[in-house]
Amino acid sequence: MPDPQPGPEPGPLSTRPPGSPLLTDVQLDGRPDQAAARARELADTGVAGLFTFEGPHDVFLPLAAAAAVTDTDLMTNVAIAIPRSPMHLAHTAYDLHLLSRGRFRLGLGSQIRPHIENRYGATWSQPAARMREIVAAVKAILGSWQHGTPLDFRGEFTRHTLMPPTFVPGPNPYGVPPVLLGALGPVMTRTAAEVADGLLVMPFHSHRHFRERTLPAVAEGLDRAGREPGDLQIAPQAIVAMGRTAAEQEAADAGVRALLAFYGSTPAYRSVLEVEGWEAVQPELNRLSKEGRFAEMFALVDDLMLATLAVRGTPEECAAEIRRRFGDVAERVCVYFPGYDAPLDQVRALTAALGSPTRH
Repeated sequence: MPDPQPGPEPGPLSTRPPGSPLLTDVQLDGRPDQAAARARELADTGVAGLFTFEGPHDVFLPLAAAAAVTDTDLMTNVAIAIPRSPMHLAHTAYDLHLLSRGRFRLGLGSQIRPHIENRYGATWSQPAARMREIVAAVKAILGSWQHGTPLDFRGEFTRHTLMPPTFVPGPNPYGVPPVLLGALGPVMTRTAAEVADGLLVMPFHSHRHFRERTLPAVAEGLDRAGREPGDLQIAPQAIVAMGRTAAEQEAADAGVRALLAFYGSTPAYRSVLEVEGWEAVQPELNRLSKEGRFAEMFALVDDLMLATLAVRGTPEECAAEIRRRFGDVAERVCVYFPGYDAPLDQVRALTAALGSPTRH
């Protein structure tokens, strides 16, 4: 495979030398009855953290199981926030922070309108404004418990002004858990930079989209809020097709190609394809998905799109490309292995390669 391209020129958000070590977070599968065993396996590879995705199982319960058996960091990536009360989110975050002895991060996301209305049965409107308020409300509730201050949060969409002593857990001995916000578009990205402790960069992106769309929006949000780059943790997410043999690479490519096709079919994610000049592919992917013609969908994701929207190669090649894309602005990266089982020895090799600084 070709060598990675040179890294980007340092920008205003570049706080680390390119080639700096990166901590690795990997996905913990959602079944709560299997989470403890799987968490042990993944922790043994040397990963820094485990995250859950809100899919066919609850996003919080596997982390409770993992907290009892590992010392890794734990995070929701993401918990869908709009259908949930900030009070529920605050209680769950507090308790998982307690169970994990201070190693929990609450990652929140908005989802798209059809899911909010037709899957969750909740109300959709002004997603960025709602997420801004949810993040602020959760932090206000957690802060009230931590510091013993009266709870008086009055927003446009939610209000929290009643907190009798019976319902106050008291200060968390491990402090207040960080609240991160997932984003792709410029408005949500600016919102995260203004109010959240961290930005979870949507995994469906390209290097160009990250540099030309995401980072400028982050800089604008920080400036609006009077914050410094160090006030926001940028946590990029990478879709990885990893293998050492031709057969392993083919299986990984197939799994990743399918995920990219489904992401690309979503109108809300069209901006990523537009940056690369592939905007005409999005409506075609959308049409094929509605007609159930999935094989044709996957075939539209050609090799160039695969290499641009995902990271592929051996563990060492993947680590070099991930570091090239994100190493100057991030201290850790969330890695996805969609649609295939990445061998644990290769996860270990990827983690080790990301954690070893490169020479310049």
